Amino acid sequence: MSTPESSTAAAATFSPACASAAILPAHLAAARAIKVRDHHLNRKAIVYIRQSSPQQVAEHKESAARQYALADLAVALGWPRDRVEVVDQDQGRSGQSAVGRPGFQYILAELGLDHVGIVLGLDASRLARSDPDWVPLVRSCGLFRALLGDYDGLYDPTDFNDRLLLGLKGIMSEAESHFLRARMHEGRLNKARRGELFNHASIGYVREPGGGLALDPDEQVQQVVRLVFDQFDRQGT
Repeated sequence: MSTPESSTAAAATFSPACASAAILPAHLAAARAIKVRDHHLNRKAIVYIRQSSPQQVAEHKESAARQYALADLAVALGWPRDRVEVVDQDQGRSGQSAVGRPGFQYILAELGLDHVGIVLGLDASRLARSDPDWVPLVRSCGLFRALLGDYDGLYDPTDFNDRLLLGLKGIMSEAESHFLRARMHEGRLNKARRGELFNHASIGYVREPGGGLALDPDEQVQQVVRLVFDQFDRQGT
């Protein structure tokens, strides 16, 4: 989790636009006039950052830039910079479950303490990929009069229409995850039917660039592997 000071530095690192104040899009400016109230601004804004795997963190820099830039969006919406907190503890963690995501758990705790005026995320899937995690978040925001927001709009869970839209966003996020898993599973089955599916080399071996297997270059590992086969030859089992 980042402090407001380190959050500012992180946003500046990831987003070139952070050198100047963010320009508030017209649809968000209209939503701010209708939905953002003093009791929201008197509490902090939380920006939630999450990418699903370490590989995404390393390679998908533009996604990270857009997420960190939400801190500038919070300022443009009216929150003082020192009340904008970036929560990025869950970088590299899947959104399939709240288990193992301390950043998400922290947000729920802060909502319960009535410390939060708005929670901003790139989209619903950043916060939760499963309805059992999404629904408590929306309910907590409604109970403690906190807003949810992304680049598409601002949502007030105390408003029926906004709550309905948030419910649809949560369902779509979970469905998207289901479709992705289904496509990946079908891809693995197709490779298995062709005899091309490879999960990992057996213990003591490594995969070569050409696709074959070779003994692990570690000499100690090689000795253990040879010992196992020697014992098998002697014992016959």
